[in-house]
Order: sequence, then structure tokens, then C-alpha cells
Amino acid sequence: MNMVTITPGAMTLADWNAIYEGASAALDTAAWDAIDASAAAVARIVAKGAPVYGINTGFGKLASVRIADDELSTLQRNIVLSHAAGTGAPSPTPIVRLMMALKLASFGMGASGVQRATVAMLAAMLAKGLTPVVPSQGSVGASGDLAPLSHMAAAMIGVGQIEVGGQTLPAPEALAQAGLTPLDLGPKEGLALLNGTQFSTANALAGLFRTETLFRSALITGALSTEAAKGSDAPFDARIHALRGHAGQREVGDALRGLMAGSAIRASHAVDDPRVQDPYCLRCQPQVMGAALDLLRQAGTTLGIEANGVSDNPLIFADTDEALSGGNFHAEPVAFAADMIAMALCEIGSISERRIAMLVDPALSGLPAFLTPRPGLNSGFMIPQVTAAALVSENKQRAYPASVDSIPTSANQEDHVSMAAHGARRLLDMADNASAVIGIELLAACQGIDFHAPLTSSDALEAAHTHLRAAVPALEDDRHFHPDMEAATALIRSGSLVAAIPASLPGLG
Repeated sequence: MNMVTITPGAMTLADWNAIYEGASAALDTAAWDAIDASAAAVARIVAKGAPVYGINTGFGKLASVRIADDELSTLQRNIVLSHAAGTGAPSPTPIVRLMMALKLASFGMGASGVQRATVAMLAAMLAKGLTPVVPSQGSVGASGDLAPLSHMAAAMIGVGQIEVGGQTLPAPEALAQAGLTPLDLGPKEGLALLNGTQFSTANALAGLFRTETLFRSALITGALSTEAAKGSDAPFDARIHALRGHAGQREVGDALRGLMAGSAIRASHAVDDPRVQDPYCLRCQPQVMGAALDLLRQAGTTLGIEANGVSDNPLIFADTDEALSGGNFHAEPVAFAADMIAMALCEIGSISERRIAMLVDPALSGLPAFLTPRPGLNSGFMIPQVTAAALVSENKQRAYPASVDSIPTSANQEDHVSMAAHGARRLLDMADNASAVIGIELLAACQGIDFHAPLTSSDALEAAHTHLRAAVPALEDDRHFHPDMEAATALIRSGSLVAAIPASLPGLG
């Protein structure tokens, strides 16, 4: 696995995706000067003795309480322990690793006032595969992802649990085995560790990466379904999409036309086809999938900016020895991005399910009922379509915008929150649902194409068909369907279907 150098302020979505997928990561050594300057500024601020939020005062509603100099370390430890109040299942290891890398990049900007030793500890844990156990629930996405990030920080001071090498160990034991000593936090450090949007952003990025793979897979299955139904490629003509102008629509039209280019199935009904127009689920793919692509790209832009920014509070400006309190921890941009990804996931799955429903209906597809050679004796694809419908409706329910919700916290000091954390956290589950829908469409579309033999499709779609058939044979008579669905869905989730075709498909980049 490659090493990713975390260059603060200059990371790409591809960099973050590589870390999420398991690449090693290390902080660019050029960042240390800014980190040291920021920590020195905090020391000078403490020496002045004036009350400064987060450094020598209480937190939130308790900001008016002045803390004595000899209690500043205890103050920072206390905030970590008191705020480590998450609940629910542990967050997936890849997401926690990505969260740690995002926090490293943020510290590397030199605006958080964190000492070199603290940053080095976080970097060492990431490098050595020590992943704090972080409960997945408890953040409202404002004042930072306080509870999740506190569990990360708690592990750094030797409290809580750490997952390493497939084992979950008490934090002191895991640190000792790795040759690390629990931290004693200095002024500002506890607050800097637990304040920020890195948990929400990591979950949103994970959802974005999964959705990009799903989107590309759905372009392939959409083209396969068009072939199976002997649909027209005329709606993919570039002239149509140029007149509307949306970039995503143009690119999707080009991709679908390219996927079908050279198809003998298409050529067989190119002239004198009595059907004037195909159903929307075929004809409007560029408009629907193109809009989803534009939405995903906008979400990617937002999350790329967020991942390269600094979102804790207060922020330290070393050139003037100022600690400025603001609201960069408010995760509204992340919440909006997560909502956009959720909407795209809904529509990708929704139009796919409509294509499955069209294929199993002989009145619409011209194929045998439920795609079985002997309907009646066999039910064929009857219930897989029902399963797809169930998953699509579940995603609709989950896609209610998180960003429009808010609930006051911290005695009304934090009176408007983003709900970015659960808005982002739902995305992987939604992507799993949509992947299963696309997997069912892959099975149904390839089954439909089988009925057109000896006619063949294009090179790209034949490659996709062959890739499925290497894992799942054609359905002659009813059999246990679940293993077929699992195998097809695995091809979608892993990205292997996309990798199997000789074509380049549009995505985030």
C-alpha cells in the first residue's frame, strides 16, 4: 500500500480516499514550523495572564469561569474525559483512521496551538495502526464533533480502548505495546483535539467515495438494461444534451452512448422499431444520473475544502499572539454535502429499481415474464424486484435532510446545530442499500440480454456480462436466489464491475 504524505491545506479527494482505503499516512515535515509557532503563541498568551477562552477558562456555558495556571493541565484532561460521552456501535476502523488523518492535517495548519509532542502522538498512532474505539453516536455537528473526537483524545491520554491488529485492548496496554506513553495535555490541547468537524467529514467522505463507485456501476447496469429492453440510444445523442448545457448530463449521455457503441443488439432494431419512445427510466438516464453527478461533484468540492481547513476553536494567530473565538466548528457545510450525497443515492437507486420493474414486466420489456424461460412454474425475478423496491423506499426514508434539523444544547449556548454527524453517518448504510439494488439490476439486465442470443452487445457491455457470468450463471429454473444477489452486489461494492469494462466513466474528477 502506498504512503500518503499529509500536506496541510493541499490534500486532494484522491489522497483522502487512499487513506480511507488503507494507505499509510504521515504528516509533511514542513508543517512542524507552523505547529511549533502556534504552540509558542499559546505559551505567551498563558504568560500574559489574561482570560482566554479554551486556554484558561471553562468551556461552553462555563466560559466565564477563570482557571488557575496550576490547573490548566487538569482542565484539558477533564474536558476530554467529560466529553467522551458517545454511545452506539463503534465507528468502522477506516473512518476513524480517516478522522485521525483529517485532524493531523488540521493541526498541521498551525492554528490550533497544539504542541509538537501531541501531534507526533496522533501521527504515531496512525502509523502504527492504533485506532481508538469511537462510538458512532453522540455528535450534533456543532461545537465540533465533541463526543467522537473526545474518545479519540481519551485514547491518546491512556483512557478508553484501542483497536490494533484485530484486537481491542485497554488504551494503556495498546500504547505500551507500541512503545508510546500517554500524553499529559497542555493548555488548549484537549479542546483542540475534541473540537472540529473531522468525524462528520470522515463519514461524509466515506459516503462520497462509495457513491462514486456505485454511480459508475449504475451507468453500466443502466446501459445493460437499455440493451435488454432493446431500448434506443437516440436519447443519448450529444446534440440533445448540449442544448440543455448541464455538464453532468452531457457526460452521462456520452458515457451511455459509448457503452452501447457497436452493439449488434442495438443494430437489430435501429430501423423501423414500432416504439416511438422508451420509458423515462431508460430515456432520461442522462438527465437523472447527470444531475446526480453534478450534485456529487458539488458535495466533493465542499468536503475537499472542509478537509483542508481548520475547524477548532479558538484559533491561534501566532504572528499577533491572538486567540480568536469563532464558529468554524459548525458543520453546516458538511451537513449540506451529506444531504446532497443522500439525495443522489436515493435517485441512483430509484431509477435503477424502475428499470428492474420494467424488465420483469413483459408488457413493457417484450421479454418473458419475470425474466424466466418458464414463467408460472418459476417465479424468476419476481421477488428480487420487490427487494429492490423495499431498499429504495428505505433509502427515501433515510434521506430526509439532516441539515434542516436543529436542537439547542449546552444550556442554549450552542443553540443552533448542524446535525452533520448522523447526516453523514447514514451514507454508508444507504450506499449498501443502493448497491444491492444495482446488483439486482445487473442480474436482471444480463438475464434479459441472454434472451437476445446469438445477438451480442458492445465490447464494453459484453465485458460486463462476462464478468457477472463468471460469478453467477444464467437463471434457467428457480434456485436459491440470495447467493446470486450477494455475488452481484459484491461486484458493485468492490468496484470490480467498473474495472472489468474497457471504458472510462465519469466521476468526481
